[in-house]
Amino acid sequence: MTAPLLEIRDLHLTMRSFHGEAHVLNGVELTVERGQIWGLVGESGCGKSLTGLSISRLVSTPPGRYPSGSVRLEGQELTTLPPRAMQALRGKRIGMIFQDPTTNLNPTARIGTQLTDVALAAAAHDPRVLGSERRLGAFARKAAARKVAVEMLARVGIPDPETRMQSYPHEFSGGMRQRVLIAMALIGRPDLLIADEPTTALDVSVQAQILSLLKGMVSDHDIGVILITHNLGVVSETCTHVAVMYAGNVVERGPVSEVLGRPRHPYTRALMAAIPTRGTARGALKGLEGTVPDLVRPPPGCRFAPRCTRATETCRTALPAMRPLGPGHEVACLHPIEEPAHV
Repeated sequence: MTAPLLEIRDLHLTMRSFHGEAHVLNGVELTVERGQIWGLVGESGCGKSLTGLSISRLVSTPPGRYPSGSVRLEGQELTTLPPRAMQALRGKRIGMIFQDPTTNLNPTARIGTQLTDVALAAAAHDPRVLGSERRLGAFARKAAARKVAVEMLARVGIPDPETRMQSYPHEFSGGMRQRVLIAMALIGRPDLLIADEPTTALDVSVQAQILSLLKGMVSDHDIGVILITHNLGVVSETCTHVAVMYAGNVVERGPVSEVLGRPRHPYTRALMAAIPTRGTARGALKGLEGTVPDLVRPPPGCRFAPRCTRATETCRTALPAMRPLGPGHEVACLHPIEEPAHV
């Protein structure tokens, strides 16, 4: 059988801090196939971004440490890959859209230079990135890389891309800088794209354009996408599957229609209840009481138990395992919700 595009198994990550070692990922498991767009959702501090960075091996070790776990890209183990081999995968097989465009663009280099360099780096591993089946000479290679950069700027909605290639990052708005990062991530035509809040700084019309671009890349090039976001509306409209994270654990996962249409974990239900709808009366919006637990000293058993109204004594001592509920729908809860959702 063909190996999944991405397979994460029992991934644990700890981070050294002034207060002790924080257990930030606690046995994360996720499988992404080609053609799928997985939404990764949850409160801030639940481990979404660190999961994405762990796939690309971009977490510094130290202060990070991986006590156990496996990350495989089409059967190739990434956790033990030598740094040079891992570097060859980034940008080509694994693309990454980072959360903060201000700190991820070089302020001293023109936009065109940065995009062209990314295209040239990707073409070193696959000449087809530049539209050629064979390796080109130095002059032709640079001209082709520049052409690809201009085309990608146009695809992400940068007006007059030929002229804006000469601009520096500070001459772009926050939303335009985010679009440049998206262009960088897509230039190498990655097999797996990890997008960390790619539309946060964009207005609604541009957000729709970027999400449409991501979906087009999936259908045209048969890639897989992990979309890290707080926006469940974006997940509902864009993703095929969703994984809900809480305090370093995946607590519910499955097809979007199942998980958002009938959330079975109390935490997922609480997230859904916090979303205003057309029929929500003034003052009727429900918030989730409490905060994410201290991951230096996490609670024993289910990490959501201190905030859960359904928790029993068993929940506070036993860590719940994933259990199947339906086609592809799984939940890590000892007392999953049975009644239909009213959210």
